[in-house]
Amino acid sequence: MSVLPLVFTSGWASGINAYAVVLLFGIFGATGLTDEVPESLQRTDVLVAAGVLFLCEAVADKIPYVDSIWDSVHTVIRPIAGAVVGALLAGQNGSLPELAAGAVGGSTALLSHFVKAGTRMAVNSSPEPFSNVALSLAEDLGVAAIVTFAIFHPLAAASIAAVLLALGLVILVFLAQRIRRFLRRRSQRREERQLADVEARTRARPPSDDGSEHF
Repeated sequence: MSVLPLVFTSGWASGINAYAVVLLFGIFGATGLTDEVPESLQRTDVLVAAGVLFLCEAVADKIPYVDSIWDSVHTVIRPIAGAVVGALLAGQNGSLPELAAGAVGGSTALLSHFVKAGTRMAVNSSPEPFSNVALSLAEDLGVAAIVTFAIFHPLAAASIAAVLLALGLVILVFLAQRIRRFLRRRSQRREERQLADVEARTRARPPSDDGSEHF
């Protein structure tokens, strides 16, 4: 059976939480639940690193504005993770060229990352923090459920991931106005901080000899 459905699903999930994908695949492979996972993902050091980073993301992802900063940093990391995991899965299975699998996994991860990051920007335009927590928990549980389902039913899981990705892109279009509002607010806060720094430095300057202040 082709590994393409599993590669697609892992790419979609990597765009949301790459560390959870690596951790889950590694555990499933190490415990013998599947032989589709290469040994490189089952190594103890990989599992420990993925586990620690997953916990860091679990915290950062639930704090308003911190989650968007985290997403910005992972704009490169998540697609790369999706590409690497896809290539490794293809190398283990042998039914798909590794380069093609990497392209599928990486591009799918990039799209789902944009959906996740854009949705968070829209949510952060609201002052209350509970939406972030609820959305983050839904993402964590969704990734865990679909990746687990993909191990046993890869075609069905890929279909679900494709539908979720398409819905996410459509929702992102409708949320464009709220995303622009979030970006404007972030820009305004940055300008206010810069202005406050300038004013603080101006007040801290000593007066000149004639009693006037330096400007």
